[in-house]
Amino acid sequence: MQMPVHAPVDPEETMETIGDRIQDLAAARPHQTALIDDQGSVSWRELVSLANRIANRLRAEGLREGDTVALLSENRIEAVAVYLATLVAGGCVVPLSGMASGDSLALMVNDCAARFLFVSKKNLPLLDTMTGKLNQLTAAGCISLDTDDDRLSGLNQWLGQTDSEAKPAKVTLDHPFNIIYSSGTTGTPKGILHDYRFRQRQMVRMSRFGLDGNAVNLVSTPLYSNTTLVSVLPTLFNGGTLILMARFDARRFLELAEHHRVTHAMLVPVQYQRILADPGFDRFDLSSFQLKLCTSAPLRADVIREAMARWPGNIREVYGLTEGGISTCLDCAAHPDKWESVGMPTEGAEVRVIDEQGNELPRGETGEIVGRAISMMRGYVNRDDQTREMLWTSPEGQVFYRSGDMGRVDEDGFVYILDRRKDMIISGGFNIYATDLEQVLLSHPAVADAAVIGIPSEQWGETPLGLVVLAPGAKGREQSEAELLAWANSNLGKTQRLAAIEVRRELPRSSIGKVLKRELRAPYWP
Repeated sequence: MQMPVHAPVDPEETMETIGDRIQDLAAARPHQTALIDDQGSVSWRELVSLANRIANRLRAEGLREGDTVALLSENRIEAVAVYLATLVAGGCVVPLSGMASGDSLALMVNDCAARFLFVSKKNLPLLDTMTGKLNQLTAAGCISLDTDDDRLSGLNQWLGQTDSEAKPAKVTLDHPFNIIYSSGTTGTPKGILHDYRFRQRQMVRMSRFGLDGNAVNLVSTPLYSNTTLVSVLPTLFNGGTLILMARFDARRFLELAEHHRVTHAMLVPVQYQRILADPGFDRFDLSSFQLKLCTSAPLRADVIREAMARWPGNIREVYGLTEGGISTCLDCAAHPDKWESVGMPTEGAEVRVIDEQGNELPRGETGEIVGRAISMMRGYVNRDDQTREMLWTSPEGQVFYRSGDMGRVDEDGFVYILDRRKDMIISGGFNIYATDLEQVLLSHPAVADAAVIGIPSEQWGETPLGLVVLAPGAKGREQSEAELLAWANSNLGKTQRLAAIEVRRELPRSSIGKVLKRELRAPYWP
């Protein structure tokens, strides 16, 4: 599983592994609450004791350093314990998505050669659909996180009398830390390999945002997403407290935030919208919030404006790839005139913009965003060709990662995202960025949500179609579509005009809130 390393390497860089770190935390703050979920809570001493027992059992069952351990679970105490235990034992964690199909999950488990799979009761039906499709993983390697299942060994049964002696593995910065699988509905999603160097540098950077031992971090996105891990790992490393939501609900989020005096949260744009739209939002005491983070998609300026006015604490928008390489941050309090951007490159990061031929473009011009940073993946597991495909080498010989995002950098160095390269609409030879059209649609008071896709056109090759979700109280379907189309096109440039608008009850989104445009396009393209 050795991959090319593109991040700059500091030969004098030292590390303290998270496996060693949590042993110190168990001794230094044994009674402080580490995790809270729907079922209860555990202190740091209890969490580390459980993690050590799981780690020792994994080793007794043959886990070696670098071996992979897969995890298929909603957010819960036992899932975090398995995550930490794998690192204590020197293994590589592979968190899996409960939104994927059984066939896709089987491909991932085979691709990463998982030695063990921990699965929650909720996801057992998915495990059933994987039966007979797993190459290496045996029934003995599948463990239920619950104790009331008769098909698998429950966690407590599997652990038996295993002791909790601390034996953290001696790993290096080059050892594998985790594999995050990209989303995908066909074939095998790409496994993105992070090493300890990647995660340590990321944790140090994020710790500067207050994700320290005093942080109370409300986690409402799934652990299999890098979005979640960006804030979860530094909180754990520094001995803070995590409040784990198994399933996001805006009202429940507000209740937990008030009750536990939450200081931090990593949210995706659609969550901001749903929380702020809750009728009871202003009745909750959110004064404990210090910082809210946002990633996975650009946060609209109007949403930032409302959140900054109504929700205590600052907002920092983070833009980057799960692969690393590209890293920008927008301090919303410090730059109210740049809320349309995703901020400036972070410390140790560099962003450039290139054209279709790979030539660098000057500031202000639109092209594909590429970047390099101190945190860069080792590569895609078993996919060296695809790893090479995402590389761009600068005239100076430096290796950058291609983002697949179209954007520009303004005269002040702030980065603006326009669209995914694959989602850009080319109509009559003109490039149309769906984001521009979506912003116009979303500015209409009758529109609660919107997406723009390209559909086939005999005259133009493809043409933009607007898909909207109406706000409560908006007019009837036919009249709204006709009125909205006329209004939108009157506010768009001649080459941007929409061919039609369709009203939908909702737009399909991933578990971290991204609109699934591939699903929206599928019915229109043969």
